[in-house]
Amino acid sequence: MTTTVTPPETPPAKESKRSRLPKSARAGGTLHGGPIAYAILIVFTLVSLFPLVWTAIAASRDNQRLAQTPPPFWFGSNLFKNLEIAWKDANLGEAFLNTTIVAGISAATIVVLSTIAGFAFAKLRFKGRNALMLIVIGTMMVPPQLSIIPLYMMVAKLDWTDQLQAVIFPSLVSAFGVFFMRQYLLQALPDEVIEAARVDGASSWRVVWHVVFPAARPAMAVLGMLMFVQTWNDFLWPFLVLTQNGNPTVQVAVAALGRGYTPDQSLIMAGALLGTLPLLLVFAIFGKQIVGGIMQGAVKG
Repeated sequence: MTTTVTPPETPPAKESKRSRLPKSARAGGTLHGGPIAYAILIVFTLVSLFPLVWTAIAASRDNQRLAQTPPPFWFGSNLFKNLEIAWKDANLGEAFLNTTIVAGISAATIVVLSTIAGFAFAKLRFKGRNALMLIVIGTMMVPPQLSIIPLYMMVAKLDWTDQLQAVIFPSLVSAFGVFFMRQYLLQALPDEVIEAARVDGASSWRVVWHVVFPAARPAMAVLGMLMFVQTWNDFLWPFLVLTQNGNPTVQVAVAALGRGYTPDQSLIMAGALLGTLPLLLVFAIFGKQIVGGIMQGAVKG
């Protein structure tokens, strides 16, 4: 009597994560969000743009109309007139030049120094490295207002009041920049590349120039943009050291429009709009590179 042996049934293979993806994703295409995702993005975009649009609406009205209830929600006819008056009254031409110098020098110096320091903390081995990194991170927890009095005393002794170097020198280093570049270089710069450069006889400075800077270029662009915007919008410290004999930055010049018994809010909004336009122009020109740098860093991380 012969018996037939049936082979055991093989369990169905588990569906891989890649097979569960849409065909466009498996083929290397891009995923498209549904209507809910687009609706959320539209809402967030409108909320983000509302302050800028409201500033432009207020700048196009007069002070009397802004004081009424409800406030205006559409543009008036005084936009270009108020922009012209604010430009002349606040001397924004000189303020733009001063702020460009301060923000440009500060951003460039912070990027270079932060990249070098971030490389040292990320890839070099030296005694006390972790302790020093903790000190750098700890400085970010100290409110900057606590250093205003000793910093002002130092600037006064150097006779730098009402001079741009009083604003430039305190902003040449950034603990956030050092931490940011360290975190980026930990993942974006392999140790093998550094070792290969050293085997070829490259010195530490040649490694920094020919290896570290090219690898950190996306993060340097992002950090430079962030520091430029931060310095451009800085108000408290420039207001304290640049208000006696002129030579103001943009934010200090715009604040001068609000002086008087009855400040003209429409002129203040016009000055604020003029002070924001250069930042929008910079982001419109370099926005793609900045977003690309952020995405590249995210992929490498």
